[in-house]
Amino acid sequence: MKVILLERIGRTGTIGDEVNVKDGYARNFLLPQGKALRATEANRKRFESERAHIEQRNEERRNAAAGIAEGLNGASVIIIRQAGETGQLYGSVAARDIVEALANDGFIVQRNQVELPDPIKSVGVHNIALALHPEVEVSITVNVARSDDEAQRQAEGEDVTVHTFEVDEEGDFAAGQAEAAAEDRFEE
Repeated sequence: MKVILLERIGRTGTIGDEVNVKDGYARNFLLPQGKALRATEANRKRFESERAHIEQRNEERRNAAAGIAEGLNGASVIIIRQAGETGQLYGSVAARDIVEALANDGFIVQRNQVELPDPIKSVGVHNIALALHPEVEVSITVNVARSDDEAQRQAEGEDVTVHTFEVDEEGDFAAGQAEAAAEDRFEE
């Protein structure tokens, strides 16, 4: 289906471009959300008569997003979750959780603006991109940890999922006193 774009859409095009898109994409996303018009002669005339207004509205949205981006770029949020000793989360951190954490810090972001291809399933520091406007992107740091103390250690660069091993006299790795004690109990 041929459509006229009313705003910049990712890799598809910019304002005023006439592009061919799949019928379902146009019918289910672009047209209902007011991001495009069917490319008919009447809509072409309508677009040209409203072009200045459409470009002004896009400029206002871009400036608003840029204002939010200034305070948000490089920001860091901490999300506390339960996890196993290996750092694997018992649940996951989704876009909704990131939006809530940002809201607690005073930033209003929509869930569809968080570019998270898959939920976060491990503790650690993760860089997440936010698309506040098709032309404005920022990056934030999401620190997923089991406690506030662990989050602080991760922020300083420590890898909390690494186990400490000791080398015994024969040159073999020993897993530490806790495992040695567990082995002793097992042998008894």
